[in-house]
Amino acid sequence: MPTEGPIFEEPWEARVFALAVSLSRSGLFTWPEWTEALVARTKASPCGEATYDVWLDTLEGLLITKAAAGRGLIDMLRDAWRAAAKATPHGLPITLAPELLASLAPSRSER
Repeated sequence: MPTEGPIFEEPWEARVFALAVSLSRSGLFTWPEWTEALVARTKASPCGEATYDVWLDTLEGLLITKAAAGRGLIDMLRDAWRAAAKATPHGLPITLAPELLASLAPSRSER
């Protein structure tokens, strides 16, 4: 059945989906793990639907569960993205400062 309109309303929605696929393919989690987590979060969401916000929340939860990222790092990146989005004129791409991203990267001794 064809859908009406675009599948993704915003570029970030497509990125969340692409990240989930990429992380599953790289072995961080299996697709059945993703599906199980998404169903559980969808059922727990106020609207009971798998919105892209629920997808993002599911992905963040799996990153934490699999110890790929901590809550503090995820919150810091979310805050940085929100600030960058607010400061970016409409129609221009939202970017994070390279120095911020460099400061979040693990040092060579932590790898």
